[in-house]
Amino acid sequence: MTSTVRDTPLLGLHERLGATMTEFAGWRMPLRYGSETAEHRAVRTDAGLFDLCHMGQIAVTGPGAGEALDYAVCGWPSALAVGRARYTMLCAPDGGILDDLVVYRQADELFLVVANAANTAVVVAELTERAAELSKRSGEGAEVTDKSGFSGLISIQGPNAPGILSRHTELPLADLRYYAGGYATVAGCLAWVARTGYTGEDGFEIMCAADDCEQIWTALSAGADGTSGVAPAGLAARDTLRLEAGMPLYGNELGPDVTPYDAGLGRVVRLDKPADFVGREALAARAEEGPRQMLIGLVARSRRVPRHGYPVFAGTARVGVVTSGAPSPTLGVPIAMAYVQARASGPFGIDVRGNTEPAEQTELPFYDRRKGR
Repeated sequence: MTSTVRDTPLLGLHERLGATMTEFAGWRMPLRYGSETAEHRAVRTDAGLFDLCHMGQIAVTGPGAGEALDYAVCGWPSALAVGRARYTMLCAPDGGILDDLVVYRQADELFLVVANAANTAVVVAELTERAAELSKRSGEGAEVTDKSGFSGLISIQGPNAPGILSRHTELPLADLRYYAGGYATVAGCLAWVARTGYTGEDGFEIMCAADDCEQIWTALSAGADGTSGVAPAGLAARDTLRLEAGMPLYGNELGPDVTPYDAGLGRVVRLDKPADFVGREALAARAEEGPRQMLIGLVARSRRVPRHGYPVFAGTARVGVVTSGAPSPTLGVPIAMAYVQARASGPFGIDVRGNTEPAEQTELPFYDRRKGR
């Protein structure tokens, strides 16, 4: 049995731009358009455009929408004001992470949940089941609708992103806070514009009708003079950007065998919210006992690059494993995130193809635009 690979609404545009395409989470996506390092640096110094149409977009609507999400995720979505967003997680009853999500409150009874592409079906099924279960208890209804494939998602990221986007929308971007959004027209198309992203830079994610994606992309890619373009950026650059920013990736840093506390993200678990939620008992216990492993940053002291799955040692004892690693275009050295035993301490070494290479533990993120590094 063969699985069908889906195409985003921007496939034709990517092909015209000469992108190297790859299959990712069941979608055909641009890996790079030329040099992934150049794309990475463009986002750090200017701006870059990303096709994120593969991401899951799930609407939760109705009078019980907020309460349903409160029960379904470990955060507190019903406390969001209209126009605000929160990063949160969908956890299993044992506290393991089924997916990490961004939840936007677009109206009193309308929430948009953005999920990882590979987990969209799981998230839709879990949200539907949990909303139905809560409805039986409270009588408040909520409807879960998978909009993936019918809606588009484009991201413009980088220090010049606000100035570029402002030429194509009436939304007052200077007044738009981080993790906030609003309805507006972009290049003549109705869209939801949010100040969110996955690169460590300032930027915006634009959710629109699938048929409007190319019009918006084309407008944003043109420079102020209509000729010099904003660089398109592929999955490879997105991965090194998020790694430098210390942002976790599902399947690497996050998964069903990891709790938010292990990942250093216990702040997203709202044990103080009055509503019960799936995984609450297990997460409360983990908060009490402390994490069994910790996610750390490592900077390699050689030119050899640590990769996902490479063992981490403290002395001669194996204490963990690399979850993500790559050369850092911004820092000029190989970097990695790794899980190590909760009480492990350095100096650390990483087994790179049979040789133990020294690595120095560093505070995450590796790169912070607010500190200029």
